[in-house]
Amino acid sequence: MLDLKLFRENPEIFYNSLKARGLDSSVLDQLKKLDLEFRAKKKELDELKHQRNELSLKINQLKKEKKEDLVKKLILQTQNLVQQIKENQESLLKIEQQMQQSLAMLPNLVHSSVPIGKDSSQNKEIKRVFSPKLFSKDVIPHYELVNLIGIDFERGAKISGSRFTVLFDELARMEWALALFMLDLAKKNGYRQVLVPYIVNQKTMYGTGQLPKFKEELYKIEGTDYWLIPTAEVPLVNLHANEILEKEQLPICYTSLTPCFRKEAGNYQKDIKGLIRQHQFHKVELVRFCQPNSSFAELEIILKHAQEVLETLQLPFRVIELCSGDLGFSSAKTYDLEVWIPSQNTYREISSCSNCTDFQARRANIKYRDGNTLAFVHTLNASALAIGRTMVAILENYQQEDGIKIPKALVPYMKTDEIKFIKKQ
Repeated sequence: MLDLKLFRENPEIFYNSLKARGLDSSVLDQLKKLDLEFRAKKKELDELKHQRNELSLKINQLKKEKKEDLVKKLILQTQNLVQQIKENQESLLKIEQQMQQSLAMLPNLVHSSVPIGKDSSQNKEIKRVFSPKLFSKDVIPHYELVNLIGIDFERGAKISGSRFTVLFDELARMEWALALFMLDLAKKNGYRQVLVPYIVNQKTMYGTGQLPKFKEELYKIEGTDYWLIPTAEVPLVNLHANEILEKEQLPICYTSLTPCFRKEAGNYQKDIKGLIRQHQFHKVELVRFCQPNSSFAELEIILKHAQEVLETLQLPFRVIELCSGDLGFSSAKTYDLEVWIPSQNTYREISSCSNCTDFQARRANIKYRDGNTLAFVHTLNASALAIGRTMVAILENYQQEDGIKIPKALVPYMKTDEIKFIKKQ
């Protein structure tokens, strides 16, 4: 949620931000119109209340003077004013609701440091870590390993539908091993481990910006107010909804492993075939709450922690700074981590690290106390990492003639250093 007071004082910031994102600004025109209408109606309401109060004083005085005829006339006037006040209050509430609906559909303000661009083609590469050693000619794509190791797309589709997968044996263990490895790394970096609900209410979805904007991309439990979470960011951020934190508590750092449920379909044929874009997948999430003046330094910290997962697994990756046109709805600034996928001869997103400034805190009403002052916290989040995509990267980057070598850091969790298979001739 954006700051209405800031919009009133400096609307150009909002217009420039939408322009940078490549979005239509007509919603701001409507918001400005509603705000003028709201303030005019509020002024009228205040005047009516003032008149009512003046009449009340006169009535009391006339009662003391026992001027009953005048009292009756003024009481009728007061009743008329009360009705006008009620109608004005109802109008004000309706206008305010329309304004809130408009504000709820507006994305976060783009930070001044974000490069301006129309889409992902204009994102900025920051650095590359580890050089790719394998390419499409060197590997069997992970989605063709079905009969060699325990990936079963057909049974996943049979019991659920397309974009669901069943993993067996060593691959099932790899999923759990990666989760434990990532959680341990997060704990080492100071994140408190949290087990959260995977089903949340509408208010919680609103708090982090999923609703109402992305309603069609989410899974709702029919006939209830419950939704399946698209990411652990949703329950983790809302842990402190409607709370006032103390300055000394910040930063607060949480991590959680959850399934993530998303309707997003994607248009890439290779994504459809494999594990990269699923309707259900596991992810380890990092979330940080901090003071406003430190949030961009905190973004560099959370980025470092997400990178450490890939560095420890020794997977080739690159860091991308998203341009304004590719930013997520709640984000003021985002870095993506993209891991090398040999079968596609390209890097694919495996983590987004975002500073949401006070956008989510305003929606979820999360403040902190600094002396006698209350202010909204800033929230940050990062995937560390999406486990299915990490598994894809391992299956392809660590592929050998007769199997998959297990990254050294993962061996203690896997209890083996390789997964064997025999290639078909």
